[in-house]
Parts: sequence; C-alpha cells; structure tokens
Amino acid sequence: MFKKQNHSSSISFGIFRGLVGGLFLLLLFNPYLVQAKEYLVAPGKGVLQLAIDSANNGDTIKLSSGVYTGSINISRSLSLLGNNDSIIDGEGTGHVIKVTAPDVVIKNLKLQYSGNELTTEDSGIFITDKGDRTRVESNHFENNLIGVYLKGPDSAIVSDNVIIGSQHHRINDRGNGVYLWNTPGSIIKNNDIRYGRDGIFVNSSRNNVFHANRMRDLRFAIHYMYTQDSEVSNNISINNHVGFALMFSDRIVAKGNQSIGDHQRGLFFNFANYSVIEDNRVSGGVEKCVFIYNANYNQINNNYFEECQIGIHFTAGSEKNDVYSNAFINNRTQVKYVGTRFIEWSKNGVGNYWSDNASFDIDANGISDQTYSPNDLVDQIVWRHPMAKLLLNSPSVKLLKWAQSEFPGIHPGGVTDSAPLMKPPQKRD
Repeated sequence: MFKKQNHSSSISFGIFRGLVGGLFLLLLFNPYLVQAKEYLVAPGKGVLQLAIDSANNGDTIKLSSGVYTGSINISRSLSLLGNNDSIIDGEGTGHVIKVTAPDVVIKNLKLQYSGNELTTEDSGIFITDKGDRTRVESNHFENNLIGVYLKGPDSAIVSDNVIIGSQHHRINDRGNGVYLWNTPGSIIKNNDIRYGRDGIFVNSSRNNVFHANRMRDLRFAIHYMYTQDSEVSNNISINNHVGFALMFSDRIVAKGNQSIGDHQRGLFFNFANYSVIEDNRVSGGVEKCVFIYNANYNQINNNYFEECQIGIHFTAGSEKNDVYSNAFINNRTQVKYVGTRFIEWSKNGVGNYWSDNASFDIDANGISDQTYSPNDLVDQIVWRHPMAKLLLNSPSVKLLKWAQSEFPGIHPGGVTDSAPLMKPPQKRD
C-alpha cells in the first residue's frame, strides 16, 4: 500500500513537472500569453520607433499630444493609440506608417505628409501581406498620396476614418483614399473620403465588404477591378465623376447605395456578371444614371433612377439581364439602346415604373394596361443624328410615332416592358 502510494506520488510529480515544463515552453514560444504592457510615449525624435522596437507582441503604445516623425515601421502585433491630437508626420518621404506584423491596431491618430511617388506607392498607412487582421480605426489622414493601402493582408478592417486626399496634379495622377490589392476578407466601412483619385479602389481581390462610406469630389467613388464575391452596400457618392464602377468582376451585391449629383455615371457596369443590383438610387442631373457595357446575367431591381440625361444606357451585348421593379423618373431619355433585338424588361408579371408612361389601369391591379416601349424609330434617329431633335414637334414625326403605336411590327426592336407599374415601387431601407 505504501509503495503503491509512493509510486502514485512519483507519477503525479512527473505529470506536474511535465505540465510546468510545457507551460514554460508555451510561454517562451507564444509571446501573446505573456502579460501585455502599456507604454506612454511623448514626442521626440526617434522615440516612437524605439518604443515599437522595444515592445512585445500584445503591448499597447499610447501617444501623447504632439508631433512624431515618421516613417514608422510596426513589426510587432501591438496597438498604437492616440488621443486625436497625436500626429505622425512622414515629412514627405515614403510611408508614414508601414505595417509588417499581424493583429495590429492603429487608432485615433492624425497621419500626414507621406511621400508623393506613385511608383513607390507612398501611403499614410501601408499594410503588407504580413499584416493580417490589422485594424485602422478612427484616424484622420491628410496630405498623403494614398490614404490606406492594403497590399496583400487577409481580413483587415479600415473603419471610421476621415481621409482627405490631394487636390494637386491631374486627378489621374493622385492617389486613392483606400487602395486594396489581393486582400481577401477585408472590410472598408464608415469612412469619409474626399479628394484624391478614387475613394476606394480594389484590384484582384475577393470577399470584400465596402459598407456605409461617404465619398465626395473624386474620380470614382468605388472602383472595382477583377474582384469577386463581394458586397458594396449603403455607400454615398456625391459630386464625383462616376459613382460606382464595377468592372471585370462577378457575383457582386450592390445594394442601398446612393449617387447624388455625380457627373458622368451613377452606376457603371463593364464585364460585370452574375451580380445583384438592388435598392440603389441615382439622382441629381447625372449624364447617365446607369451605363452597362457587356455585362450580363445580373438582377437589377428596385432601384430609383431620377433626373438624368439618360436613365439607362446599355450596349455591346448586355441584353441578358433581369430588369424589373425599378423606377425611371423624369429622365430626359429613359432608355438608350441602339440595336435591333427585342428585350423584355419585366419578370413574373412585374415591370418597371416609367414617369413618362401615360397609360391606364382599368382593372386597378397596379399594372398598366398598355405595353411600354421607350425605344422607337424616332429615338433611334435622334441618337444617330442629334440635329434631328429640331424636328420632334413636326407633323411627320408625330405621324411616325402614332404609326408605331398602332402597328408594332414596324418597331425597330429594343426594350419592351409588358407589365409597366402605375406607381414607383416602395423604397426599402
């Protein structure tokens, strides 16, 4: 009995010793489990970089008010926190902050004066492919070439920042507010972006979310290239050349966005396929509410297109889309399609609302009793020969319009809505 107890105690002690040794090794090789420290840093030449280099993973560095000089390299998984009056100044060279470690948090800082070279991608914050899950939150960016550049990290978050870009040079020679390249799972949300080139530009990525950003005075508010399976939702574009441009990208959900007073296009789809475009609104005198070029198999519904020179212009083989339950209101030209194919724009007995459709609904079912066809011979003539507008009120043109309405066989093709709505679809929040 005694020996058995001694043997048991020996085994227990061995297990205990093994556990202690394992815990020591775990702490040694996993610095995240070491108790994190917090450092308060005051301005001074080189002190911030020294504090970062001296910190361990998981530590927090808090900055006092004042100006700290860049460029700063964050090579630890730490939090860098300011108090909204903590300024990091890149002094016009390179990146203000470069992130080369995962799980970094950068918050409540003012970041200014990066370099100005597009060839070196000078940025306020430049996050490399080692910066997975980095969070850039509630910062103020100004006088940087590129605001935030995500170049390769997974699942980064850029949220609640103010990014004011450059007004120098030609607009195409400026930097983007947020630039993404091959950064799957990253989220850009609740940012206010103004000036520069594009508000958010993404290239060769996937599974991204751009939500509730406000973008003004840019070339494109949001510019998609070769990016799949992503979401663009509840963003606002104001006074940009183009609102939302989805190009060479598939399976995008674009919903709840607003284009207000943009110049050339509110929504622009170029080789964008298998996407859902719903609950968006374009208004304010845009040249084209929507321009679709060689984009197919998209669902376009419950959008409001108002007061544009052209409501929707589609061309180059863009006939295979479901277009229904939209509102076309007070556009100078509702639909522009130069072609001879007949295209039906209704689905399951539900068409679109056309503000210029003077029709009746005798059975009061909410559907017009007469088919709507926005593209007649007169429209085609005017598109090809703009000076023909001078003849729109002539007896011959009125006779031609009447003849087409009475003899549909002479219609040249184009869009037909067999179930036009008598009132606009209800707007959804």
